[in-house]
Amino acid sequence: MNEKINLDAPSVRILQELQRDARQTVQQLAERVGLSSTPCWKRIKEMEGAGVIRGYSALVDRAKVGLNLMVVVEANLSQHTEEAVQQFERAVAATPQIVRCLSTTGQADYILTVVVPGIAEYEQFLHRTLFKLPGVTHVRSSIVLKEVKAEVGVPLT
Repeated sequence: MNEKINLDAPSVRILQELQRDARQTVQQLAERVGLSSTPCWKRIKEMEGAGVIRGYSALVDRAKVGLNLMVVVEANLSQHTEEAVQQFERAVAATPQIVRCLSTTGQADYILTVVVPGIAEYEQFLHRTLFKLPGVTHVRSSIVLKEVKAEVGVPLT
């Protein structure tokens, strides 16, 4: 487990602002959180070094790049040995259509989020890739009709 890092109020405000808009300059960020630029920059670097800030990325509208279908997939493995789990997880990590993978309790061992252009492409992906992932014995697919909420930030209250 990761060790919790205690953050003071200015660091929390920095994180909230970065989650809202990571493209702002350090000067803009410092003004918004009530610090001068240098201490703000140092706090950002400290949080990056500690792994609190893992990176920065752009939010891409998947439909605008032709990925119109999102599928939530429940997958079960035949074995749960460390080696079997690692093989499966490595294969998932190397599969670009799988944009999220969660190891879970309950009926499914894993819940995957898959994005593809359409239903025909998903059918091909299902037969050519998902069914062939190491150790997979059962797959259940649910087509996403609408994303009601898709937050990428975490609550910092």
